[in-house]
Amino acid sequence: MACFLVLLLYSNLYNMLHKFIEFTLKSSDEIQIILFAGIMLIGLYIERIAASYHIENKWKHSLLNFPFIITNVPIQFIMGIIFVKTIHFTGMNEFGVIHFFSSIHNHFWVFIIGFSMLDLGEYVYHLIMHKVKRLWMFHIVHHSDNSIDVSTTVREHPGENFIRMSFTFLWVFLSGCPLWVFVIRQIIQVVTTLFAHVNFQLPEKLNNIIGLIFITPNLHHIHHHYKQPYTDCNYGDVLSIWDRIFGTFQNTPPEKIVFGVDSIEDKNNVSNFKYLIKVPFGKYLKRPDSTYE
Repeated sequence: MACFLVLLLYSNLYNMLHKFIEFTLKSSDEIQIILFAGIMLIGLYIERIAASYHIENKWKHSLLNFPFIITNVPIQFIMGIIFVKTIHFTGMNEFGVIHFFSSIHNHFWVFIIGFSMLDLGEYVYHLIMHKVKRLWMFHIVHHSDNSIDVSTTVREHPGENFIRMSFTFLWVFLSGCPLWVFVIRQIIQVVTTLFAHVNFQLPEKLNNIIGLIFITPNLHHIHHHYKQPYTDCNYGDVLSIWDRIFGTFQNTPPEKIVFGVDSIEDKNNVSNFKYLIKVPFGKYLKRPDSTYE
């Protein structure tokens, strides 16, 4: 009887996965837009009733970050088309790491392998953006926000958006992941990225449990601390396991966190959209030596 129930459960889950795959392939763009808008509204509500950090003039802060959506939409659209064509190419030619496991026909394991490769790729991309000086100048726009909340998610220079999408294109090409894996992974990324920037701290015990595998707001807030080495830690996108494996994991009490970067000292500059757009093309903003203060 127990074996029958297990088989029945497995069969139902397998059928549900198939239906979800079909659904995402037919309306992936719509799903992501609805999810993004819905989760952002939920995030704003959480911040309204249980914010961990006080933000002076919250709506003014949000309005500064939202123009980055407009500057990034064309890049997202063009790169989206390239992704679809690339995935079609790797599928038709059986190119990529996943196709080396040709004996694996189970969707679950195909998803685990593809998802893990893409998430590891995002970790590598994030690490590179911090270590290469000129790339850091693009990424510093995101880190320059002195008040982290859900709107910080979209605070990304269009140049970095193109760089990030180019790296994602590389991981998609090398992994050979199917379109449905990529779409589901993107949906999960939308949820976790928005969640990571919410102005809210999980209770310590809950954070310690969830943070064993996933990036939480608590862990990502540490990444936004204005001083090194905390700025150079917790690079994970969805999973925190890469930071633990590669020794870039850090933890610190939330009361010690101060948002922003110590490379940009003038707070008026970090609230100026025109200045932020020009930052990557200007003089390198030297980073002070690492300190735990």
